[in-house]
Amino acid sequence: MSDSANIALVRRFYESRMAPEVIAAVVAPDIVWDITPGFPGGGIYQGWDHVARDFFGPMQPNFESLGSVPEQYYTDGDGHVFVLGHYHAETRTGNKADVRFIHLWTIREGKIAGLVQAADSHVLQQALNS
Repeated sequence: MSDSANIALVRRFYESRMAPEVIAAVVAPDIVWDITPGFPGGGIYQGWDHVARDFFGPMQPNFESLGSVPEQYYTDGDGHVFVLGHYHAETRTGNKADVRFIHLWTIREGKIAGLVQAADSHVLQQALNS
């Protein structure tokens, strides 16, 4: 895929708001999802089913809303897309936070095959625990 096609693929992921038909079209079933330690659910997940069940599943009860807001996209020409942005979160207790992130996406054979995430975990933990 071209650099612009890779960026378009990652944009489609963000814009889908996790629509199952889009996830099935753009995410490799064996994706490796690497979330920074200290972030809720931090760890490495292998396979979309594992990501959905064991990463997103436990997080949902804590949030009224949690969404990614991508702001800048970059590519390295070698199957990687870097995205700078922030999470906009509102906890069930009414606390709000904007949490900066960087996502490094790996594209393989026209699908998203990997994510490495780094985020300001402290800000999100404060919102959850205050």
